[in-house]
Amino acid sequence: MPVHRRHFAALPLAAAGAALTARTAHAAGPGRGREEGTVAPSSVPFVSGTEGYDTFRIPAVVRTRRGTLVAFAEGRAASGGDTGEIDVVARRSTDGGRTWGPLYVVKGGDGDTHGNPAPVVDPRTGRITLLTCRNAAAVTERQIMAGEATAEQTRRVFVQHSDDDGRTWSAPAEITADVKRPDWRWYATGPGHALALTAGPYRGRLVVPANHSAAPPPGSPDTGTEARYYGGHCCYSDDGGRTWRIGFVDGTPDGEVNANESTAAQLPDGRVYFNARDQNGTAEGTRCDAHSTDGGRTLTGPYRPQPALVGPVVQGSVLQPAGGPLLYAGPADPAARARMTIRASTDGGVHWTAVHEVSALPAAYSDLVQVDRHTVGLLYETGEARPYETIGFVRVPLRALRPAG
Repeated sequence: MPVHRRHFAALPLAAAGAALTARTAHAAGPGRGREEGTVAPSSVPFVSGTEGYDTFRIPAVVRTRRGTLVAFAEGRAASGGDTGEIDVVARRSTDGGRTWGPLYVVKGGDGDTHGNPAPVVDPRTGRITLLTCRNAAAVTERQIMAGEATAEQTRRVFVQHSDDDGRTWSAPAEITADVKRPDWRWYATGPGHALALTAGPYRGRLVVPANHSAAPPPGSPDTGTEARYYGGHCCYSDDGGRTWRIGFVDGTPDGEVNANESTAAQLPDGRVYFNARDQNGTAEGTRCDAHSTDGGRTLTGPYRPQPALVGPVVQGSVLQPAGGPLLYAGPADPAARARMTIRASTDGGVHWTAVHEVSALPAAYSDLVQVDRHTVGLLYETGEARPYETIGFVRVPLRALRPAG
C-alpha cells in the first residue's frame, strides 16, 4: 500500500478551483477560447502550501485502461526550488478529472530529491510503469553537471509499476546502469507522460523521452555546466518495463540546439515524434524536434529548431489523440511563462497552428492526456501572480483543437 509519510491537511479543492476559475475566466476575456466554457480549470488537484508541501511542480498524467486519470507531481517540502527534499506524489480521478481522490506518496521518504515523473500505461496489460530520477538533496543540477557529485549523490534512475489502476506501487528498482552512460552527469526522464507504441513493427514498446548532460572532452577548459553539453535521448523497453536500454542519443555540443526536457508522441503513420526544450541554443526559437522510424532506437535526423512553437524556455507536452491532430501545449508568451496555449499540427509536427488559448495567466509546465474520444485534458502549472501556485486540470473538447480549414 502507498505510505503516507506526511500528515496531510484537508485540501480545499472546491474553493481553490472556484477562485482560480473566476480569475482565469476574467484574465482570458471574451472570445479567448474557441469553445465556451473550456478556458477555466475543471479542477485543481494540487495547491501549493497545502498537504505538508511548500510547492507542487512538474505535472504528469496518464489515463489507465479502466479510464482512471492518475496525476503525478513533485511535492517540494521546504521551497519551490529544484533541490532539497522532494517527493513524487499522485492523485487519482475516476470522473474524467472533475474531482480527485486523496494525495499519496509514490516515491520519497528519505529526504532526497525525487522527481521528473514519466508514467506510461501498457495498453496490453493495463500496468502503469513510472520512471523517476533521484539525487541527494544537498547537491544542485549545476554541481552535478560540473562533476562535483559523488556516485551516490548524482542522478540515478528508477522504475516502479502499479497493477491496480494506480492505487498501490511496487518498490523502486534502480535501472541507472541500463539507461545512463558512464560519461553522462545530469539526467532527467521526461517530465510528462511517456509512450506505449500501439502500431507498427515495434508495437508494445515503451518509450521514455529523456535528457542528459555529458562531460567535456579531456583537456577542455569547460566545466560541463555550459548549456551545449545538454543532449536528448530516449530509453525503451520491449518487455513491459522489466528491462531497459538506451535508444537514440542526440548530444552534439555545438551550442546550436541544446535538447533538454523532452516529450514524444506516436504519429498515425507509426513514426515517433520527439519534441524538446532547447536550452539557450543559438538557433532560432526555444523548441526543437525530430522523428524516428524505428521506435526511438535512432532518429531520421538530429534535433532541428522548431521556431513555429513560440514561447519561453520551458518544458512542453505533446499528444497524438485518436481522431485528432498532433497537439502541443506550452506557454505562448515569448518573454514570460504565461498564456498556456494548445497548438496543433496536421503534418506530423512540421507546421503548427495555435488552436486554443487555455488561459492568459502565468503558466509553465504541462502534460496532455486523452480523457475520452471527445475530450483532451491538460494538467498544468498556473496561478494568478506566478505559475507555481497550483497545478490545475482543464478539459477541452477535441473538436475545439482542430485547425480551421
